[in-house]
Amino acid sequence: MKAVVLTKPTKAEEIQIKDVEIPKIKKDWVLIRVKAFGLNHSEKILREFEIENDYIKKPIIPGIECVGIIEDSLDDDFRVGEKVISFMGGLGRSFNGSYAEYCLAPKSHTFKINIDLPFEELGSMPETYYTAWGSLFDCLDLKKEDTLLIRGATCALGYAAIQIAKTYGSKVIATTHKEEKTKLLIDADKIVVDDGILFGKLQGVNKVLDLIGAKLLVDTLKLVDKKGIVCNTGILGGVYALNNFDPIKDIPNGVYLTGFYSNSPAKKDISDIVEFINSNNLKPKIGKVFEFDDIKDALICQDKKLVDGKIVVRMKG
Repeated sequence: MKAVVLTKPTKAEEIQIKDVEIPKIKKDWVLIRVKAFGLNHSEKILREFEIENDYIKKPIIPGIECVGIIEDSLDDDFRVGEKVISFMGGLGRSFNGSYAEYCLAPKSHTFKINIDLPFEELGSMPETYYTAWGSLFDCLDLKKEDTLLIRGATCALGYAAIQIAKTYGSKVIATTHKEEKTKLLIDADKIVVDDGILFGKLQGVNKVLDLIGAKLLVDTLKLVDKKGIVCNTGILGGVYALNNFDPIKDIPNGVYLTGFYSNSPAKKDISDIVEFINSNNLKPKIGKVFEFDDIKDALICQDKKLVDGKIVVRMKG
């Protein structure tokens, strides 16, 4: 099969497709014929520097999510030809991932889906929609009467969160740090150009989905109303940890801080997301679709931020 294989930090321009063996089926795993997958920020981190860590299995086929059909299974829970998604749980880090024509995935992180969308649209959804859903409902306990601020909204996760929250009935304020990107956030109720300081400039915000991360988190905590919740899910700011963070002083009294980690998706959550998508006829916002043979171009676009929205790679056939 064709696959992308990494052994060291690799620039997008250096990516090559290689021929490798198709994985062999084993107990509690399923073999998926990959039809499409989305590109994710965490895969960029892996490719740029994380691959040097000892906990990354090398050589490694990257890719934390895919959509496809069951090619082989030893388990009666999955039948050949069924449409499935698989993501996280070590995919693309602890074991080979989805940048390939076939993917051997643990059945614990593989889910049958019944959504009538083309594979390239489905390919944009697993990690992005699950993370948005978990952040909004598990962590922020989003209610229809809430005013939700999405900080760093011009990314695939931000677009999905806007779509879900607005469909649910909440008021949404979305931010971008570039004036020219405001047109991408027209589905939000209010758009704010973020200069890094929002404290004192916004009122009435009781829930925040922070996709910038540690870089602006202290400012985010200050702007939310008392009894409000901040969920730190993203790291778009490029700062991965808070230095000299003093929880007693930096988290205002009566404000709650949480974070969402998407590594352990549950079948119930996936069922709820599928039901929500189907009942509201939702379609994901895709930036651009590339063929697998052109994955180098897709990764260059990701690195240079040339595409607004989720980049999806699809397989032929």
